[in-house]
Amino acid sequence: MSKAEILGNIRRGLKRGEASEEQKQAVLNRINQHARNLIPQRSQLSHAGQIELFIAMATEAAAELFQLNSITEVPQICATWLKDHHIDTLVTASDEAILGLDWDSAAELTCVQRVAQVGDSASLTTSFAGIAETGTLMLHSGKDSPTTLNFLPDNHFVILNRSDIVGPYEDAWQKLRDKTQGELPRTVNMITGPSRSADIEQTLQMGAHGPKDLIILLIND
Repeated sequence: MSKAEILGNIRRGLKRGEASEEQKQAVLNRINQHARNLIPQRSQLSHAGQIELFIAMATEAAAELFQLNSITEVPQICATWLKDHHIDTLVTASDEAILGLDWDSAAELTCVQRVAQVGDSASLTTSFAGIAETGTLMLHSGKDSPTTLNFLPDNHFVILNRSDIVGPYEDAWQKLRDKTQGELPRTVNMITGPSRSADIEQTLQMGAHGPKDLIILLIND
């Protein structure tokens, strides 16, 4: 059963119809007026400090991070990394930032835009925000960036602009609410480093529930 059907059943049970614009605005006002939680001191930094903290925390979480002067460097960085790991195909999101890159310059790399499938070795997506507090990426689903790209391939490349780095989680959620005007996407993923688990005899296994390598392409925008 879809989310729309579940909510529809609840509305019918309450004998209520679709929320009016006035009711939706009342909910947004309540959210915006809600007192903020206690924010950790370490994330209350200048933006430059937040960027440094994000880099430190993401690296500590075993993510690989490249700092690029321009997004135009992305194809060559991906091609070089994948060649070194004997991978020749990259499945990418189809948003404008990725489609606008010169993939012909990465001659030995085959790029395809589609949902990820079992057996895909590498994917490339953009991210909505970086959270300095824990070195976490915030990604959300959309028609141009299916969630499968975040989890099925063994290696996940993520483009992050420095301007999209915030301090605490609260700022990332507020940034998302501001962008969507309260119409949150179907799925929001928080990704901190590559997937791992130590559930079996406390032995760390990388790639347990998703990519075993997370490569962050931090763009100096």
